[in-house]
Formats: sequence, C-alpha cells, structure tokens
Amino acid sequence: MRITNRDKLVERIRSMPSDARFRDVQSLLEAYGWTHASTKGSHARFTKSGHRSWTVPVHKGV
Repeated sequence: MRITNRDKLVERIRSMPSDARFRDVQSLLEAYGWTHASTKGSHARFTKSGHRSWTVPVHKGV
C-alpha cells in the first residue's frame, strides 16, 4: 500500500496537534472538501455542504 502525503499529514497532526501549522490543517480540510469561508481575528471558519461550520485557530497548534 502506498502512503500519500495526505496520510503523512494526518499522522503528523494526530501525533502532535499542538505543533500543527494552520496551513497544514487548512490543506487537509480543503482536501476533504471543506472551504475556507472567512477569517476574523485569530480564527478561520470552514464550511462544507451538509455539515456544521468548523472554526480553527490560525496560530500554531490546533
């Protein structure tokens, strides 16, 4: 079985969520169909049809 970059990113975020970079979390969410809807202050909001919106801190560590 081939390990993809997405799989590596998921594993890295799961193993050390406090070290997760916002751009990595954003890339992963967008890969799974989420859309970056807005950013206000230090939080970004992501949306996906049929799901509740999800708010993510923009600083390091999720």
